Order: sequence, then C-alpha cells, then structure tokens
Amino acid sequence: MIKSILAIPYANRITKRIHKWANNPKKTQQKVFKKLIREGRNTTFGKDHNFEEIVTYEDFKKNIPIRDYEGLKPYVNRIIEGESDVLWKGKPTYFAKTSGTTSGAKYIPLTKESMPAHIEGARNSLMMYINRKRNADFVNGKMIFLQGSPELNEKNGIKIGRLSGISAHYVPKYLQKNRLPSYETNCIEDWETKVEKVIDETINENMTLIGGIPSWVQMYFERIVARTGKKVGEVFPNFNLFVYGGVNYEPYRKKFEDLIGRKVDSIELYPASEGFIAFQDTDEKGMLLTLNSGIFYEFIPADEFYNENPTRISINEVQLEVNYVIILNTNAGLWGYNIGDTIEFTSLKPHRIIVTGRIKHFISAFGEHVIGKEVEDAMESATKLINASVTEFTVAPKIEVENELPYHEWFVEFENEPNDLKAFAKIIDDSLQKQNSYYFDLIEGKVLQPLKITKIKKSGFHYYMKSVGKLGGQNKIPRLSNDRKIANELSKFSEK
Repeated sequence: MIKSILAIPYANRITKRIHKWANNPKKTQQKVFKKLIREGRNTTFGKDHNFEEIVTYEDFKKNIPIRDYEGLKPYVNRIIEGESDVLWKGKPTYFAKTSGTTSGAKYIPLTKESMPAHIEGARNSLMMYINRKRNADFVNGKMIFLQGSPELNEKNGIKIGRLSGISAHYVPKYLQKNRLPSYETNCIEDWETKVEKVIDETINENMTLIGGIPSWVQMYFERIVARTGKKVGEVFPNFNLFVYGGVNYEPYRKKFEDLIGRKVDSIELYPASEGFIAFQDTDEKGMLLTLNSGIFYEFIPADEFYNENPTRISINEVQLEVNYVIILNTNAGLWGYNIGDTIEFTSLKPHRIIVTGRIKHFISAFGEHVIGKEVEDAMESATKLINASVTEFTVAPKIEVENELPYHEWFVEFENEPNDLKAFAKIIDDSLQKQNSYYFDLIEGKVLQPLKITKIKKSGFHYYMKSVGKLGGQNKIPRLSNDRKIANELSKFSEK
C-alpha cells in the first residue's frame, strides 16, 4: 500500500522531467549530438572518421556512412579480442547477443553510459502510466516479464547475454520482492519447460503486471487456462496491466481479451539491444521517442534507402506519415547504425512514432513494396468486420503457379475461424489495395490475383518455431518475407 501511495508523487516528478526534454526536441538532440562527438573523438572509430573536424550535422554526414552490423563488425571483433577505446571509450560492460539473419550471432555493445537508458525507458513508461491514471495499485502486487535467461558468459572481461537477461540484473531493489519468476526458473533454456515452471510459481500469486512479447505471453496464458479451466482474469483477479514490445499487439488483442476474460490496460515499449528507442506515454497512438537517452537519431525515407545518395535527416526535418528507416548513433559506440526497423511519426509535438516493419521484411516480388504495417492493418480490418480471431500469421509471394496469376499467400492460424473465408480474404485484399497504390495497380492490371489464405493447423506456428530452434524468449516470426523460405517450411504445418 505504501509503495502505491509514494509512486504517485514520484510519477508526477518523472513526468515533468520527460515533458521538459520532449517539448524541446531540437535542443535535446543537439546536446546529445555534441556529447557523442566529444566522447567519441579519442576512439579508434573517431580517429578513422575525422571526429576532430566534426562540428555540425552536415560535417557528421560527410564523415560517417550508414552501416548495418556487417559494416561495424570489424570494429566489434577488435573489442571482442580485448581492445579498448574502439567504438566508445574503454570497453563495453556487456555484449547483448542477438541472432542475425546474415551475420550469424551479433554482439551489440552495452556500456556503463548506455545501460541506464534501458532501465529508465521501462521505468518512465510505467511512471507516465501511473501519472495518467492516478493509480499505482499494480506496484503492490507481483510482476512478471517473460524473458531470456539472466545467465551470462564472459570473454576478455566483457559479459555476454541476451538483453532481457542482462536487464534482469538491473531490476530496482524496491521491485525485487514483487518480481517473478525466480532466478532459477528464468535460467531454464527450454521454453516449454520454462513456461510450466513459471506457471507453478505464479498461479497462486497476486499477479498485477505481466509483460513480454505477445506471442509468448499468449502461450503462458493458454497453458494457465488449460491447467485451471479458468480465464486468466479469474486466476489473477488484480491483473490489469500488460506491458509488451517487439511486435504489434493489435493482431493479438482479441485473443488476449478472450483468454483473460476482460480488457486490461496495455503499455507498448520499443526496446532494442542497440538502445531503448521509445515508449507509450499516452492513450493516443504512437510511442514517445526517447530524445535524451544517449541516442542521436537520423532518418532516411524508406523508399530512398537503397538509392546511392538517399536523403538523410535529423529530428528537425521529419514529417508525419512518411515511412522512415531509423538510424542510431549511440553512447554504446554505434555510429550511423541501421537497426533495420522502419518507423512513422504519428505526432511531431511531441515526437511519437509507430514501428511499421523491417526494411528487409517486405514483399516487392512485383514492385508492390508491401510493408508490415499494411498487412497488420489489413488483418485488423478483417478481424473487426468479421467475427474471427487470429493466433499468428505471415505473408509471402507465390510467384510460380500453373495456369493462374501469381498472388500473395497468407499463412494464418485461426483461433476462431471466420464462417466465410473468402469474404475474410476479400476484406484483407481490399484494405491492402486502399493502403498501397502499387498493389492496387497490380491487381487492376491483372499482374496479380487477389491474395489467398493457407490455413495453418492449431499450434502450427509454435511447432514451426520449435523446428527452427526459435521457440520462446525474444524470438518472433516476420510478418512478411520477399521469398519462400519461411513459407515452404510453414506449408508442412498447413491444413490439408
């Protein structure tokens, strides 16, 4: 009770601080920019890229090219081998190990300067929620975030682990007693075993806040319902806040409300190993971009990204409803770094964003350039108009077909299947045509035929992820692909 009473004035103080920097974006980002350049001057990277000569953003763009992990990998390898002052002063405190699609494992540096932002971002989202609702009852109950193992390895004095596991070591002391599951359970690597142990430890507790990637929290909820025969909301009557990140929640919302038995509040976060980028600060659409968190942001219009000289701008020049590739320069030593995400601004006062997809995750087999946001919005339209709910879905082009036009194939696992699958598919297709003029032209011009749905068996996506060694934790399936790699494997789990 005392915690919740004290949390409200504390939340008010934090909210005022946030408004101060959020309402001064140009000044805030300029301050971050100057500090990054100053701190980076004496590093190997800084010397290689003429940091001594950089005064303005224009100077910066002339000297620092855009890179992805492959481009920075030679510098990262030098750090792994024990060198200091390579990308940032000294050595990183941690490497967040992530699975790369082309690079194998990626090792993203986390420094003593960058690590606090990961913790503060999550804290700030909760504080703004408390300030908004004038209610902090959830802090008196138990909280859980389904995450990776907190066990860390070490190489040349640098600890290595998953970001969620590293972050688990930074839970504030005042929340330690409220936090579940136990350290031992969190360390279990096998996801299915871990979920059952998490249920053992939480099922009789007063759970008030639950967090994680929606697809894996859904599995946790389904197992609770299977074990108890009750809705999650009955098992946890005081559960009222779901915190998530990594994927769009909307395709899962209807299913969650059915499993819980009622609506609960939700907070969206945008955490990445490369930095804590944004968090939901209001009930409006979009997340507040963290402009004071040691990250200097750049943006490139997504449709120019693969041009030889794409437009490259700072926060001062962004516009609403443009699909941008987000570029990071951080106090962990990432410079001109493309994390692969695309975003769109929903507000410029303050700067709020939504994640629209991945620059490499799109379908443009015929020049349509359909993106993640478009397929998610289309699916949301269909589930709202027709009584259906979806467990998971992904999309791929079907190019080689006999005696008919090619099409987009949607692999869908239904929780509640629509009575009329053709009508459901038509709503999705119509929505896509409205959103994407290229797709509309291809359908109208008889280059493509309307999409087709391939139904996936119950738990088919679960078994697919298990078959490729990506079950649980922070793993998520792409919403769409420009090839058939995932599609061909998923076809093994389709309803014949």
